[in-house]
Amino acid sequence: MASLPTLPTEMKALRYNKPEEFEIVKVPLPTLRDDDVLIKVKACGVCGTDLHIHEGEFIATFPLIPGHETVGVVAAVGPKVTDFRVGDRVAADASEPCGRCFYCRRGDKLMCENWIAHGINAPGGFAEYCAYPQAKVFPIRNLSDVDATLIEPASCAAHGLDKIRPRLGSSVLMFGAGPTGLMLAQLLRHNGCSRVTLAAPPGPKMDAARRLDVATAYVELPRDDAAQAAALDRLRAEHPYGFDIVVEATGSARILEGAIDFCRRGGTLVVYGVYPNAARVSWPPAKIFGDEIRIIGSFSQLYMFPQTIDYLDSGLIKTQGIVNKTFRLEQYGEALASIRDKTAIKAAIVFDD
Repeated sequence: MASLPTLPTEMKALRYNKPEEFEIVKVPLPTLRDDDVLIKVKACGVCGTDLHIHEGEFIATFPLIPGHETVGVVAAVGPKVTDFRVGDRVAADASEPCGRCFYCRRGDKLMCENWIAHGINAPGGFAEYCAYPQAKVFPIRNLSDVDATLIEPASCAAHGLDKIRPRLGSSVLMFGAGPTGLMLAQLLRHNGCSRVTLAAPPGPKMDAARRLDVATAYVELPRDDAAQAAALDRLRAEHPYGFDIVVEATGSARILEGAIDFCRRGGTLVVYGVYPNAARVSWPPAKIFGDEIRIIGSFSQLYMFPQTIDYLDSGLIKTQGIVNKTFRLEQYGEALASIRDKTAIKAAIVFDD
C-alpha cells in the first residue's frame, strides 16, 4: 500500500452490527488494492436509502459501515494508480459491478449479480477514510464538499433521464420533491420536456423546488388523506388527457398505485422512488394493455458521474440549499431523524480536517 507516513493506522467509523443498531468505533484503515485510491472523507450524504439500510432493507449486508455519497481528498494511492495525486479533491462512485456474471457479460452491469456498493454491502463513507478503485473516483472543482455529495443522487437522476428518453415537448408529472427528484425535474426541463408539474406536500422540499425553479407548475398535496384526494381530483380535472410521463419519486406504494391514472394513453410511468421490500401495488392490466402504458424502473446508476459533474459544475442543475442539514458523525442518529421527519431536504455528515 503506497501511503504517506503521516496516515494513522486506525480511523473513526460508524458501524452497524445489525439493522437499527449502530455505534462509533475505531477500525483499521482500509487496505488498498493496487489500483485503489484512499479518500480522506470530507462529507458524505445521508438520504432516504440510508433509512432503508438502517432497517435492513435495500440489499444491505451487515456488519456495515454505511455512506454511499462520498466526497473528500486523496490521502494515498495504490502502486498502479496514475490518474490521482495526494491532495486532489474527488467524489466517489459507490458501485462496483463484477464484470463476469451473466448480466455483466451481456453489458447490463447495473443488473450485476455480485454488485458491490460502498455503504450498502461494502464499507462506505461514514468513516474518516474509504477506499475506491481509481476508475470510480472523479475530480471535482467548482462544487463545495457538501454540494458535491449531490453528485451521486444527481447521477441517479441522469440514469433516470436515460431510461425515460423523453420526446420533444413531453409533459411530465412528478410526485415528490426529494433531492434526486428535484434534479431529475431539472434534467427533464433541459432535455425536451415542455411542461413539468411537481406535486408534493407543502414544506421545505416544496419551498426548495420553487426557489430553484425546477418545474413549470406546482401542486401542493396536503398530508391529510381527504384534502390530498381533493387536490388530486383537481389535478385530474385540469389535465383530462393526463401526462406523457409520470414519475413517482416519493417511495409511497399508495401514491405509485394511483399515479398510473395520470398517464395519458401511450404514456410512461416511472417507478423512481425507493420502496419498502414488502410494498405491493395493484394495477388493472386492461388499462396497461389498452392504453399501451409503458412502466419502467430506474434503480441506481453506472458511468453517469462525468456528465453529471459537468452539469452540476456548469450550474445548469441548481443545487444551492438542497443540502440544508449537516451533522457530525456522532450525530448520525439526528441525521437519520431529520430525513425521517422531513425537516431535511438533504442531510450530510461532515468531517473536520
